[in-house]
Amino acid sequence: MYIYIVYILLNLIKKMGYKVKIQKVERGGTKSFYVNFPAAVADACLLEKGEEMEWLIEDRNSFVLKRVKQTTTNLPKKEKTK
Repeated sequence: MYIYIVYILLNLIKKMGYKVKIQKVERGGTKSFYVNFPAAVADACLLEKGEEMEWLIEDRNSFVLKRVKQTTTNLPKKEKTK
């Protein structure tokens, strides 16, 4: 039952999407950019505090956030379309 609910949430998120704003923080001579991760998305993906992630840049308009340590899932694999 739990996995089914997560599956439904992931499909809704995929279709609906979440808009976020990039925050810029400048401290002295350094600057950082922050992206807030919506709680609904984090809950659906079972993210944990302190979990390590990495950004992959596909092109100037597409960024992929990927877990460094892969987790197991019972969700069906997404078929790649050509």
